[in-house]
Amino acid sequence: MIRKATINDLPRMMQLFDAAKGIMRSSGNMNQWTGNYPSEMLIRNEIAEGNSFLLFDDFSKPAVATFAFILTGEPTYSHIYNGSWLCNERPYGVIHRLASTPESHGVALRVFNWCFDQCHNLRADTHRDNLIMQHLLLKNGFSYCGIIYLANGDERLAYQRISLHAPQTPMANTPQLP
Repeated sequence: MIRKATINDLPRMMQLFDAAKGIMRSSGNMNQWTGNYPSEMLIRNEIAEGNSFLLFDDFSKPAVATFAFILTGEPTYSHIYNGSWLCNERPYGVIHRLASTPESHGVALRVFNWCFDQCHNLRADTHRDNLIMQHLLLKNGFSYCGIIYLANGDERLAYQRISLHAPQTPMANTPQLP
């Protein structure tokens, strides 16, 4: 069960980001999401833009995960190094900032499949130290494509999942996002 986040969800979302930081640190990923990242201001902006979502096991209980899903592309994906995108001609959706509780299972599968139902051309990136996310991306149909650099110059590993038999535009045959 996935729905768009509202400003009222911000406290729970920040708890989920803190939980994800704990997962990262316990797995040896000490360099991703440091300091105040992701900031409340960033998440407020994503909520306002309609790009923040929550995953629930049951709507009567707190959300078990949050993520950003953006259908307008990602400027830092315009240049890829030491590789290439599987397809660079079609519009794509971007998954960012997937965070969940440590006790939640199957989150990545549910999020990735939901996003793929919305758009059959997905891209994501992750930190070199985030071995868990690298594994989850590969396990869930993404292919490693190369390296991208964030606006601040930080390196990220880039992945893409695409269906060559799907509609060429996002949302072409899918219902409107909630």
